[in-house]
Amino acid sequence: MIRRLITALALLLAPVTAHAQAVSEQPHTRVELIAASRTPAAGQMLEVGIELTPRAGWHTYWKNPGDAGAPTRVDWRLPAGTPAPADLAYPVPGTLVVSGLMNHVYEKANVLTTRIAVPAGLAAGSAFPLKVQVDWLVCSHEQCVPEQALLSLPLTVGTGTPDAAMAPRLAAAAAALPKPLAATATWALAGKRFVLAVPMAGLDKVKSAWFFPEGDLVITHVTPQQVTRAGDNLRIETDAASPGPEGAVAGVLRVEMADGPPLGFAITANQGQVPAAGSPLASSGSSDAGGGEPGLALVLLGAVLGGLILNVMPCVFPILSLKALALARGNVGAGEARAEALAYTAGVVLVVTALGGIVLALRAAGSQVGWAFQLQDPRVIAFLLLLVTGIALNLAGLFEITLSTGNLGQDKARSGGASGAFFTGALAAFVATPCTGPFMAGALGAALVLPTFQALSVFAGLGLGLALPFLLIGFVPALRQRLPRPGAWMVRLRAILSVPMFLTALALAWVLGQQVGVNGMAIGLAGALGFGLFLWWLGARQHGGKSLALPGLASLATLVAAVALMPTAAPAAGGQTAAASELDAVKFTPAALAGLRQQNKPVFLYMTADWCLTCKVNEKGAMADPRVAEAFKAKGITVMEGDWTRSDPAISAWLAEHKRAGVPVYVYYDAGGGETELPQILTADLLTSLKA
Repeated sequence: MIRRLITALALLLAPVTAHAQAVSEQPHTRVELIAASRTPAAGQMLEVGIELTPRAGWHTYWKNPGDAGAPTRVDWRLPAGTPAPADLAYPVPGTLVVSGLMNHVYEKANVLTTRIAVPAGLAAGSAFPLKVQVDWLVCSHEQCVPEQALLSLPLTVGTGTPDAAMAPRLAAAAAALPKPLAATATWALAGKRFVLAVPMAGLDKVKSAWFFPEGDLVITHVTPQQVTRAGDNLRIETDAASPGPEGAVAGVLRVEMADGPPLGFAITANQGQVPAAGSPLASSGSSDAGGGEPGLALVLLGAVLGGLILNVMPCVFPILSLKALALARGNVGAGEARAEALAYTAGVVLVVTALGGIVLALRAAGSQVGWAFQLQDPRVIAFLLLLVTGIALNLAGLFEITLSTGNLGQDKARSGGASGAFFTGALAAFVATPCTGPFMAGALGAALVLPTFQALSVFAGLGLGLALPFLLIGFVPALRQRLPRPGAWMVRLRAILSVPMFLTALALAWVLGQQVGVNGMAIGLAGALGFGLFLWWLGARQHGGKSLALPGLASLATLVAAVALMPTAAPAAGGQTAAASELDAVKFTPAALAGLRQQNKPVFLYMTADWCLTCKVNEKGAMADPRVAEAFKAKGITVMEGDWTRSDPAISAWLAEHKRAGVPVYVYYDAGGGETELPQILTADLLTSLKA
């Protein structure tokens, strides 16, 4: 706003050009006054225009210039008795981000048009000179310069015959204006998000769209606009301005078509009901009238494969192994094995789908959250720390727990029964949420823009992939027959499998320290120690054959108390991560990234979080290789880190723009303006091969 005020003041103080002519060549702009006829007819309307042509590398502005700039101002000086013309009509603008600021601009010749009413009483052959003072701002990526010109076009009252040179130019200018939209658009606020729904035909041909509001207090201009097809509506969602719009919202909608030139529509939206987010837009010239089934099939396949890979994660593999080995008992029949497999699958799919549904609901309410969003809350990390500690101590043999009774019994994760299998699957799904891997990123990102039912099916596909190994063991007798027979070795294996769970607990304690500082980590470790001592006492009662009903309730109370005592405030900003320090990484902000790209500097951007296992593996592995740091330095590649350990609206918006539901995400921006997303499993050879 300050920049806009300074710009306006500069325009006011700029000197007026002394000599008037129809064309003026300014240092950075050519400006010309044109009219549809050299001999306008008395009593009729005359089409006139002001054409501004910025030099290469410069641009002028739309009537709402965006985050910076200023609109063109005119002061008409017409013959006596001539009514003041209407406001200038602007062609459909383009977008340009400079230093993190969104500008609504024209980088090529553009004609601002209006109509002048020629007085009816003028005699044929009388002079009708047009004169106008034009003030505008022209900018490059580095500087802005106010320019001005006094333009004059001598006309003679006559028959209104179109001018052979100027009339076609004004006809082309009229074609470039946004067309009124016959249908009624609606808008609504969803939390802090502005949602616009525009009824439109031919949605299967739309590749992209952008909404330019006429007012400043409608949206935050630089925030990415998420565009989907929702039934017969083009749905646009972005951040609302503060305090937000009221009443009717006017603006221009620019639509890029797959089989033709861009279209512009002048719309006025009334506040009302808007549909939920729909399906993605067409990415090519082909029609998507089939409802996107092939795309959905590929997304589902990616979700299933991503869930399958989660089984090798250190916090999931022990649970799966114990449940699978439970089927190694000689007395498990085919029917019981299938029942347990189905129950396990139901537990996994239910939890994963429920988490996905929560993500979708929160996003619909205006929150920018993604997969594993709950891990940004230290209370959830504290709960997981105590839960994983309890699982590790259980695997180590300190105690046993049966969900069906409060008495001494076998561990439910190893015993038969559909209820035990269900809760084991639910547990496996819950502790797997910190992990993302190959195939998951695209699938979960697509789920955020699909219709609700299709999106939930993607999350269910992820759960199916996670449950698939145990499902196959339950339904394929040949696989069960290959499982080793029970024996004393299972006790030793169970103790061995406690090791990765203890390591997971240690990692969670470290994440807690990153989120809420050393004091918060100390509270979490104290809670884990107290919980462990309690479980040791619980195990002693078990071995003595005593009831566990009241101790079980006390155990639950311990979990609740430890989580409730966890501080939620973030600590003071600390140092960089090890990977960021070794690579001289800078902190991600949209403005910093835009600035580097405007300077044509290559950038390696990585989005990470301390609770993301895949992120930490890459940062301790490929990204820590000395060859990578040397190669980046030699090629002048700037490394930029986005830390999503705690919620960050800028990172959430960036992930939403790139249709990614969580981290890690690795993107390389080359010096030529190209953008390449790298795989989620990095190698040093891949990073050193990046070309500047």
